[in-house]
Parts: sequence; structure tokens; C-alpha cells
Amino acid sequence: MSWDFDRIIPRAGTGALKWDERRARFGADDVLPMWVADMDFAAPAAVTRALVERAQHPVYGYTRHPDALYESLADWLRTRHGWVIERDWVVWVPGVVPGLYAAVRAFAAPGEGVIVQPPVYPPFFSAVTDNGRCLLENPLVETDGGHAMDLAGLDRAAADARLLLLCSPHNPVGRVWRTDELAAMLAIARRHGLVVLSDEIHHDLVYPGGRHTPLAGLAGDGLNVVTAVAPSKTFNIPGLGLSALIAPNPAHRAALRRVLGELHVGTGNPFAIAAFIAAYREGAAWLDALLDYLAGNRDYALDFVARRLPGIRAVAPEGTYLLWLDCRGLGLDDADLQAFFARRARVGLNPGLSFGSGGSGCMRFNLGAPRFLVAEALERIAAALASA
Repeated sequence: MSWDFDRIIPRAGTGALKWDERRARFGADDVLPMWVADMDFAAPAAVTRALVERAQHPVYGYTRHPDALYESLADWLRTRHGWVIERDWVVWVPGVVPGLYAAVRAFAAPGEGVIVQPPVYPPFFSAVTDNGRCLLENPLVETDGGHAMDLAGLDRAAADARLLLLCSPHNPVGRVWRTDELAAMLAIARRHGLVVLSDEIHHDLVYPGGRHTPLAGLAGDGLNVVTAVAPSKTFNIPGLGLSALIAPNPAHRAALRRVLGELHVGTGNPFAIAAFIAAYREGAAWLDALLDYLAGNRDYALDFVARRLPGIRAVAPEGTYLLWLDCRGLGLDDADLQAFFARRARVGLNPGLSFGSGGSGCMRFNLGAPRFLVAEALERIAAALASA
């Protein structure tokens, strides 16, 4: 089978946040959007077929979670990641971000500490502060080999915390944490009695040479780990909204269900369920082809930045389809940096400052698009630099 990832699929006018928010976010409709983390590729044909088949049944009522939903998740995690889970461990949520919010409410009382390791996905911060918990930052450190966890800093912060939010693989810097790094982090969490919420939504998106390690599988019993997973990033279906929190500890499951029950959060969307099952049951070959294509995009972009974008350094991602651009060599403050990309280059990127400490002077570039669009965005940036 073959898939045409070079195909340009017009998304403007479809309500797509990435494309139809351009004027509001960047000030113009001709900005090329390479920001929000969804891809400009068609989902696997099996997903579309499953949605069409479900739509052809004309009753869209309240929907339970069928056995096939659990089985598709468990089979995928076992075959793709070597992690065996039990059905009872799964708590369904309408997205990983609601899962983050639920975990903060479930595992830390108001005023108690929750650790995040910036620069990191912005909802990690808001999940803590919106819920009145104490935000404890343990910034990543920059090394010659890329970003790393500050384990000594984590040990100090853990003394005042109840929960650690981990991003694995990491958004935005693209690290795929090694088993020794994760084991050291787990040892700290156990020593201080921390619960770890491991956001592994990008777990399938790892480049050749890397391997994602499910934290709960590494932990053995996994009793202090709750894992958030979904097919949404993998198969480009985030708008359908269905994710799983996997919690081996029955007390954790009860706490999560209590919080979700208080909020009356539902997860029985029949279309989301159909797409979830189809993606995990029939999407493996599509994903393998996607990873090859994304690796080509990554390598193209890394080469382009090194050769043609003076003052900008690309941090090579080990996973995700996100490229972290270190623009500190341009000598611009964050406001001027954002204006340069949006107004001069006409490319819409996520400002690094939105990812917290360590993000100043950086920008996040989404590689999940046909190579023509990736190349066009880079050419626009090069032209803007040349005319500066």
C-alpha cells in the first residue's frame, strides 16, 4: 500500500483552528500556519471508512464503551510498545488535557505542589494554576546532547510536591527519554511518594534510532504512575476527542473517576469510538509510512536551517513532529521575534515563551505537513532573514 503525504489538502474554511485562526493569531490570512500540533495529512483510510459506516446508521444516541475499544488499545500497546495493560486500569477522558486537569485535582489538594519541567506544553501550567495548586518548576537543562532533566533539582522540588507531570516524548524539544533517565526520575518519585502523570500522547512518533519506553512498564507494578495515551496525534484525529488514562493503582482510578464524575465529563461520542478502534486496529502500516515521511521532513528542515538560516539553530527532535528552533542568535526580544516570523516571514509558529522557562528566544515549528509546505515556510524565513 502507498499513501500520498505530498498531497495538499485545503483546510481553510473548514473551521480548522490551525488555518482559520490565522488572522486572529498572526494578523493576516496569508501567513503559512506551522503552529498548532495537528498534521495536514489525511487520516488513515480505515478511520474514514469507520466514520462513514457509523454515520450511515442514522441514530447517534448515548454510546457505551464497547469491548473492541479496550481491546484495540491493549493490543496496540502490547504489539507496538511491549506494554501489557489490564482492562480495569483504563479511565476514559475526552482528551489528554482534560486528563491533566483531572489528575491535578485528583492527586494534589489546593495549595499542594505539582512539578512541571519547562519548556513544556502550555496546559501543563494551566492545569496546575487553574485548579489552585502550587506550580513548582524544575526547568530542563541544555546540554551538548540536547535537553535533559535536572535530576538534582527534581529531587529538591519533590520534597514539596504531590504530583509530577511528565511529557514523554517531550513537547516541544522532541526528547525521547532514555530508560536510565526515566529510572532515575522514578527513583526520586518513589522516594518522595509522588504520583507521576506521564503524558505519552506522542509515544508512537519516534524517529529511527530511538525507542519510547512506557514509564509504567518500566516501573514494574506502575502503582505510582498514571499514563495518558491516545491515537489522536499518531493518526491525526485530535478533533474527535477520546483519550485514555491508564492507572494500575485502584486508588488512583477511584480518585480520577470521582473528579470526572463531579465534572460530569462524558466520553461516549460514537464517532470518536469508531475512529479510535479503526486507527489502532488498522493503522500500523499507515503509521510506518508516516514515520518515514516525517523523518524526511525532519532531515530536510535540519539541513535547511544549518545551511540557510543564520542565527537560528534547530534542535534535532528524537520524537514528535515538532521542531524546536533556537533563535537567540538573531538578537531579538520575544515580541520582536514573534513579529519577525508572523509579519516579515509570514510564517505562523508557536512562540517559545508560551512553553515557559527556557522558551525565551525560541519558536516551535510543526513538521507535520506536505514537504512542499515545510519547504515553503523555510524559504519564507530565509528570504526574511536575507532582507533584514
